[in-house]
Amino acid sequence: MPVTRVRPVRALPQPPPRADTVRQVLFQSFYLKCLAHASYVVGDEGTGVAAVVDPQRDVGQYIEYAAEHGLRIQHVFLTHLHADFIAGHLELRNRTGATIYLGRAATAEYAFTPLSTDDVVEFGSVRLKALETPGHTPEGISILVYDLAVSDTTPYGVLTGDTLFIGDVGRPDLRVALGWKAADLGALLYDSLHDKLLPLPDATLVYPAHGAGSLCGKAISQERVSTMGEQRLVNYALQPMSKAKFVELVTTDQPDAPAYFTYDAVMNTKERPTLDEALARELQPLTLEQLLEAQKMGAQVLDTRDPEQFAAAHLAGSINIGLGGEYATWAGTVLRRDTAIVVVAEPGAERESAMRLGRIGFDQVAGVLDGGLASADARPDLIRSTERLSPELAAERLASSAPPVVIDVRTPPEREKNHIAGSLHIPLNRLQERLIEIPAGRPVLVHCAGGYRSSIAASLLQRAGVPNVGEIAGGITAWEAAGLPL
Repeated sequence: MPVTRVRPVRALPQPPPRADTVRQVLFQSFYLKCLAHASYVVGDEGTGVAAVVDPQRDVGQYIEYAAEHGLRIQHVFLTHLHADFIAGHLELRNRTGATIYLGRAATAEYAFTPLSTDDVVEFGSVRLKALETPGHTPEGISILVYDLAVSDTTPYGVLTGDTLFIGDVGRPDLRVALGWKAADLGALLYDSLHDKLLPLPDATLVYPAHGAGSLCGKAISQERVSTMGEQRLVNYALQPMSKAKFVELVTTDQPDAPAYFTYDAVMNTKERPTLDEALARELQPLTLEQLLEAQKMGAQVLDTRDPEQFAAAHLAGSINIGLGGEYATWAGTVLRRDTAIVVVAEPGAERESAMRLGRIGFDQVAGVLDGGLASADARPDLIRSTERLSPELAAERLASSAPPVVIDVRTPPEREKNHIAGSLHIPLNRLQERLIEIPAGRPVLVHCAGGYRSSIAASLLQRAGVPNVGEIAGGITAWEAAGLPL
């Protein structure tokens, strides 16, 4: 559909009605908790046309929603080239024929329609209007959503991508590895917020691409929608300040970004296999002997069961990243993306294990262990376990004449709140590069906040050959609940 120009938005005092309750316009958000990722479908029942904004790579839910409401997905927008996940724009293009839209500063191998400020895509009562909002990334855009049956000048809401979050703004340092300076992008972000978003009416609803837990910001709220008026009041980064002060604020104290972020940002510019194509190749059942041969050749053995199951029994040399936690983020942090992965999963969870790796572009799964760990019942020599000590028993051992080394794998801000006296602090994302700091000749006890990250850490230590590794069950939360000193 051709892109045309429209007049700039005028700020009118009356609040727009919610689009999902008005006339024929449909607005639906989708939230992927494990990646703290929000995506959106905007549809027009009159024309039967829909657009998807910032889709995740497994796109079935959008196609199902469209079918349920008699819609055809004809447009797919990326507010920017995402770093923390592989977007589903190619999957939607291939399955529905949708046109892809990116900001005009983007470059990509696939065909797309570039959008500049004030460019619009319109169907029925829906108008989607682009605003160039670089800063988190150089090609970033935000998208104003209008219900034309209500107003063609006052937007219902704005899809802000990673430019503006609820309670935060996008970090400007994720393109440093690609040649951009964080300070330069921070200055662009200031201009985007002040020139493009802050002038919007107070009642404009704000729908970002991420929520709390995302590493694309440092203080993102648990709330998933707000208004421009509320954000002016409560968002620390939108308070009156100079550009220099803003740049200083948004370039300091950002959490470490996993190495896969740069890889994913680049992959989102590529013409690549779709997720279905990747899974068709990856979900090959392996015998135990085939898995061991792959491991001997350097493959990473990924056990996706819960930490409690892994602690009870697991294959020697396997890495535990349970599906019950921030699986994709930690997989992208501790696994090598240039090395094959073989999966050990609870029977029935093999596809989910591979699919969620595919969400971050880890398409190098070489197969899954047929039958899960039960396939190794006849080989007890291959099985290892991890002792999980209650806080009370851990405290007794720490008070003994030969105490273990306690390793705290939480983040620095968590550590600053409280910690076990004498513990060694090595954040999980730094553990593999700091193994040399662990004293030799003493048992090791690992802990995190609740037990998920400590299981990952214990498996990495065992894989690296560290002897006598255990965990404090329940982490610092259980330690504190037991009344033990911090």
